[in-house]
Amino acid sequence: MKEDARPRTLFDTHCHLDVPAFDADRAAALARARAAGVQYIMNPAYDLVSSRRAVDLARVERGVVAAVGVHPNDAAGFGEPHLAELRALASAPGVAAIGEIGLDYYWDTVPRDAQAQAFLAQLALAREMNLPVIIHCREAYGDLLALLRAHGGGLAGLLLHAFAGSREDLDAALALGAYIGIGGPITYPKAHALREVVRVIPLDRLVLETDAPYLAPQAHRGRRNEPAYLVEIAHHVAALRGLSVDEIAQITLDNGRRLFRLG
Repeated sequence: MKEDARPRTLFDTHCHLDVPAFDADRAAALARARAAGVQYIMNPAYDLVSSRRAVDLARVERGVVAAVGVHPNDAAGFGEPHLAELRALASAPGVAAIGEIGLDYYWDTVPRDAQAQAFLAQLALAREMNLPVIIHCREAYGDLLALLRAHGGGLAGLLLHAFAGSREDLDAALALGAYIGIGGPITYPKAHALREVVRVIPLDRLVLETDAPYLAPQAHRGRRNEPAYLVEIAHHVAALRGLSVDEIAQITLDNGRRLFRLG
């Protein structure tokens, strides 16, 4: 990559830096990210243990903020004890959202009614705490959007991370005021439908993410993803929108900071 092709400031709005995949070189991965221009990172959780780790990481790492929540694939047995701990964690410094929460019908490891119950309880918690939500949705857009229409009022904001829905799903999400997260799959050769969606996302609703250590861009596929690779995603999105990478970096940085109220 040419030196002048590297944007100055990027916001990775979804990166699991706390997970064991980064235990051996977390500091080095953060240094590479910062050198690449990634100055802000949202670290969402997927269960109570990762929620605690995310809070701890945000407490000590400059530019890292946390989300706390229980993922649909970890929602079996979700109840008041989970809510009580999430409520306490959500009050900690550096916590800027509830997430990632939602529905996942791809793995279908947790009964769908249990997923929905946990999702709705955490939406209510987000309203109570006046925090935006980070939403995971896989092969469940119809049900998830219906739940948001019925129960999503009064939220401080919402982000559909790793968006993989149709144009109709996009329109429905935008009607609810959602931000749309785009990551590594935009670089995949067969992601034609996603590229068409990215071309029409309103620029004031677009954010970038890596979902590291998952969903690495095409050049790194099959290996661990990391936040420094957000630059490659920014270049692909910029090309699709006919903008410079600096313009896309600034637009998505502003959107992420506005969504998570980072000043």
